[in-house]
Amino acid sequence: MTRVALAFSGGLDTTVCVPLLEEEWGYDEVVGVTVDVGQPAEEFAEAAETAEALDLEHYVVDAKDEFAAMCMDSVRANATYQGYPLGTALARPVIAEAILDVAIEQDCDAVATAVRARATTSCGSKPSGALPTSTSSPPCANSA
Repeated sequence: MTRVALAFSGGLDTTVCVPLLEEEWGYDEVVGVTVDVGQPAEEFAEAAETAEALDLEHYVVDAKDEFAAMCMDSVRANATYQGYPLGTALARPVIAEAILDVAIEQDCDAVATAVRARATTSCGSKPSGALPTSTSSPPCANSA
């Protein structure tokens, strides 16, 4: 059985990824992972409600302390982008590490995200030249 841990917000992109990862990419199970770095409680309610509607195994990881430590390191280093602190960007490695931890704990074969980036396709879209056509994993999944 193949399992994939999906960075899961419960929003449109990640909700669409669940059936795509199962139906188009052949994963037997999708595990949703929501990482708490201090965002509003409504975001967790939306993720939990959507996960329940999709009958999705769902985990919430409290990473506020790790995020705060990373932010303090960045303040000490004066890390900014055009004069603004890098809070949003700094959360990314904390979130990625928390999702990977759940993927390993839950014996997942891969991790996935619905995040779109330049020169890549969003989760579930088959590559159109961005990746080799022989790839057996979606562009949004990486081996855990």
